Amino acid sequence: MARFLVVLDVDSTLIEDEVIELLAEEAGSLDAVADVTFRAMNGELDFAESLRERVATLAGLDVAAIERVRGRVRVTRGVPEMIAGVHAAGGRVAVVSGGFHEVIDPLAERLGLDRWRANRLAVAGGRLTGEVIPPIVDAEAKAAALQEWADEAGLPLAQTLAVGDGANDLPMMALCGLSVGFDAKAPVRDVAHVLLDERDLSRLLGIMGLR
Repeated sequence: MARFLVVLDVDSTLIEDEVIELLAEEAGSLDAVADVTFRAMNGELDFAESLRERVATLAGLDVAAIERVRGRVRVTRGVPEMIAGVHAAGGRVAVVSGGFHEVIDPLAERLGLDRWRANRLAVAGGRLTGEVIPPIVDAEAKAAALQEWADEAGLPLAQTLAVGDGANDLPMMALCGLSVGFDAKAPVRDVAHVLLDERDLSRLLGIMGLR
């Protein structure tokens, strides 16, 4: 039985990148998408609406671009060490993302994550349609995933830790036992229990008393 659960955001937390922006770069829509991403992360836009708006700019992009984007994703410093430390202490590590399974699945398997959840891109004829397959993983879905994985592990919420950087992470951070704002935007900095501004996720082990 797990002793505790760590749930992380993916884009700009587990990884250094915003996957939607890497895809938009492939599609030639980066400037428009980056502006919407910035506003959504700061809580100025509804996430689901902003996601649909950004993904719409990817319509017609060849699915081969997803493989190129996978190759460009940079895992944040300290992630393997953090996962190994949590597992050694009897904990589980999960991620929940407003990003995409198509990029996260191979990454999660390689890192040895226990659970992960993300959005899926609709494809027809080998090209992205510009749509997201529902249901959309938004802020409330992130909180629901944390609750579901805690229940599955037989853990009270007091034994959960949530790590994120943007407005989309606020509901899961409100639910968990300990919230960590990782190099966080303004809305998260105001409410997180702990702020970690050095981009090294192995520092979580110290926060959890594991080193």
